[in-house]
Amino acid sequence: MSSSLLRFTAGFALLGIALGAAPAEKMTTAVLVSRLSYSIDHLKTLRCTVKAQERIDGTYQQARTQMKIAYSPLRLYLRNQKGVEVLYVAGQNDNEAYVYPNSFPYVTVSLDPNGTLMRRNQHHSVFQAGFGTIADLLHGSAQRTDHSFERSFRYAGDTTVAGRPGYILRSDFPQFRYVTYKPTKAETVAQIADKFGCGEYRILERNSLSHGATVPAGKAVQVPNSYGRRTIVCVDQATFLPTLVQVHDDKGLFEKFEFSDVVANQPIAPAEFQKGYKGYKI
Repeated sequence: MSSSLLRFTAGFALLGIALGAAPAEKMTTAVLVSRLSYSIDHLKTLRCTVKAQERIDGTYQQARTQMKIAYSPLRLYLRNQKGVEVLYVAGQNDNEAYVYPNSFPYVTVSLDPNGTLMRRNQHHSVFQAGFGTIADLLHGSAQRTDHSFERSFRYAGDTTVAGRPGYILRSDFPQFRYVTYKPTKAETVAQIADKFGCGEYRILERNSLSHGATVPAGKAVQVPNSYGRRTIVCVDQATFLPTLVQVHDDKGLFEKFEFSDVVANQPIAPAEFQKGYKGYKI
């Protein structure tokens, strides 16, 4: 290479630095977890479609749900492929959700979001719609003394989901198992799940308990010691929001969520969180 060409090349590189050009950020576990957490924690609004597959009593149930969510205060509207609609606005309707069942008698009812009817045949409550479950997996609970599950996540390479490039965040936790727990004072299933970071559903299923149940002091219950044996989260490289979450436990696939048509932090008109909005049957 001639000396004049070398000078030109060096000058071009210096110009790039002067204009703010910089090499692409090297992806690491710490960077990926940090940016994913930041993107979820700083959501103001979210529109998306979620395809869910959940193991319920040994069989898999599938649902496709369109979601509109606004945060602080929480407002959400959900509609699944069966036409069931849910509308919840914090501080309104006695903090109950409006539910249109799209079945006889075709009447909108008000239900407790954490009650048995709304939680039946579902792993999660409407309060975890969107990316709530993933945030819980990454942050863990202040009630936990063992955070080895959260620390097990690793950046595991790149992938493509629905044509969009993404990063793979993976947790391998072979020590997943059920342990015996005896509360020293009465605790709800939700409080126990918070301590173990395992979610409520498997505690209810394993111990034949109902949603909202309270476990008396000294009563032994079987509780998972973490959320899963293997967990895979695919993260969009542009938005750093999840595109797929898949969790396996001791019985195989526990749940899988695929996110599409994701639109984050774009205004949603207040009218879209009101009964009677055009297109709603609520």
